[in-house]
Parts: sequence; C-alpha cells; structure tokens
Amino acid sequence: MTHAEESAQARTFHAERKVPGGKLVVVDGAVEDGAISALTISGDFFLEPEEAYGALAPALVGVPVRASKAELAERLESALVLAAQEAGMAEAQLHGFSPADIAYAVARGVAGATEFYDHEWTFIHDVVRPTQMNVALDQVLLEEVEAGRRGPTVRFWEWDDRATVIGAFQSYANEIRPEGVEKYDVQVVRRITGGGAMFMEGGNCVTFALYGPASLVAGLDYEESYEHLDRWVLSALRSLGVNAFYKPINDITSDQGKIGGAAQKRTHGAVLHHDTMSYDIDADRMVEVLRIGQAKISDKGIRSANKRVDPLRRQTGVPREAIIERMREHFGALTGAADGAVSAEEEARAERLVAEKFGTEAWTHRVP
Repeated sequence: MTHAEESAQARTFHAERKVPGGKLVVVDGAVEDGAISALTISGDFFLEPEEAYGALAPALVGVPVRASKAELAERLESALVLAAQEAGMAEAQLHGFSPADIAYAVARGVAGATEFYDHEWTFIHDVVRPTQMNVALDQVLLEEVEAGRRGPTVRFWEWDDRATVIGAFQSYANEIRPEGVEKYDVQVVRRITGGGAMFMEGGNCVTFALYGPASLVAGLDYEESYEHLDRWVLSALRSLGVNAFYKPINDITSDQGKIGGAAQKRTHGAVLHHDTMSYDIDADRMVEVLRIGQAKISDKGIRSANKRVDPLRRQTGVPREAIIERMREHFGALTGAADGAVSAEEEARAERLVAEKFGTEAWTHRVP
C-alpha cells in the first residue's frame, strides 16, 4: 500500500493523555482521505463555559492528519476564544488540561500510537556480561523486536568490567583520555545510539535498555518521546524519595543535581531507548578517563566536571539492587511484564557482533 493509499483509507483511532500533575484527556476519532473526519474529546478535566466544550471537537474535524501539534492547539485556542465570547465570558476556564494536551493526544491518535499497556512485555534483569556484549545485545534485541520474533522488552544490564561507552557519533579523540584508559585498563566501546559518553565500572550505574515497537513514540518528537518513555522511571525514583524530573532533551535530574541521561535509536518498526543513571561513580577517576569539555560543564551551570555526578546511592540511601527492584515493580504495575531472559540464539548473535563490529578498532574509532 502506498502512502497516498494509506492516508486515504478510513480508520478509527483512540488515544489518551494523562497530563502530568493534571487530568486525563481522551480522544476517539476517525480519519478519512488524509483528514480527521470525526472526533470526540472526553476526560475528567474541568471546563467553563459549557459551550466551550462543544466547540473543541468541531475545531479539528477536517484538519489534515499531517497538521502539527502547534497547529492543532492553535485551532483549539481560537475555538475556545470564540465560544467564551459568545457565552459572555472574557475567556474560557480550563483546569487540569490545555489545548496543547488535546493536540498531543490527537497527534498520537492519528499517528497510530500505542501505550505501554497495549503490549505484552518481558522484563530481563540480565546476568553479568562484558560491556561489549551488553552493547551488542542492544542491537540484537532491537532487531528481534522489529522483526516480531521477540515482544517488547526491558533489559537491565549487569557488568563487572571497567568501560567507557561512547555515543554512535562521538569522536574518540575528543571524548577519551588515552592516559586514563591505559592507567585504569578501561575498555572503550561504541554503542549504536547517539548521546554522550558513559563511564561504567561494575555496580556504579543503573543501566537499562527498552526495545519496543515504533508505535510507542508515534506522534512524538524526540524530546517528547524521551520524557514519555521514562515516566515510569521518574515514578520509581520518586517513590524512593528522589525529586526526579526531566530536563530536555534527555537528562534525568533532581533538585540535588543530574542523575543520568537517556539515548535512543529508531528503526522503521522499533525503538531502542536506554538510560544510564549514576549510583556510585568515582568522579575523579571518571575525569581522568573522559574529556569533559568546559562548554558542557558551563551549560549545566557548574564549575567542575566531577560535580555533575550525583549518585543515586546518596539520594536514596538504598542498595543498587533495591533501586532496580523498585523499577521492576513500577514497570510491572504499568505493563504486567513477565520475567524473561536472553535466548541462547540471541547470545550467539551478540557474540558474533562483538567479533565483527563492537570489538573492532574500525567501529570503535569510526569517528576518529
């Protein structure tokens, strides 16, 4: 089916938006000939005057499915202004939601988005593996989910080697201090996602990878998708007493400083999203291994690189294993995920990738 044929095909959609700190917005609609042909908006929000509610859905009927969220919100705002004026009010009163929240839900719906709870998930707290194998498994499991041979999966890494994992597009020379690598016997590994370098000693971080269908992030830009995929993570951290929140584009932080960061890779049918959060990093050793530039430091509003590390151990006061278990509980409550493991076939494919790609100088130094 061509894109034109797909756009012309009539279909229905359903999407929900739980506004952070606010109310639930639900949209149900239909798309035909590349435009929204029917729409119902509902939820537990508050809206005055009554006439304003009746103006919302009609404002978006006939709008092309390719309209941006900003365009959708603008139409809704205009409809609210007119409805309020006709009701003799200076402006409509919205509580617990906004036009942008409706636009968010509609954009997700017309894009065919799904939520975590729409899928059957597997949760893997993996065995200890060399960092090269962990990176290789990220590629293997992403490909398995895309091909439909594995369902959506979350895998928590375990490792006991000392490594630095650099982003897919980072320069080796600009990120790594060779003298530190040699001094501490650090394995430098390049991953398939973008983002920054991670200094990883056994047990000093909490790292996981999520392999899911592309529909999880349908209708979202990259910045929105990071926060969307990590909401359960923030919920788990808050339950441990950490005032965690997202700082765009991809930082997990708190009122006591940065905790970690996320990275992504999208294919046609799947998305890989992973987080690394500091638990108990040797900050002095980290800055001997990594070149952390002054531009990046000043962007965070701090004076020295090692001050960026804000370990979860100090903020939670619990063992690393307890943090992972709390995250497992929150993810399970959201998805009903069943415990699982990496298969022997997936392990074998990852081992081949280490030999052919992730363990080679050509890949590690592909950006010199």
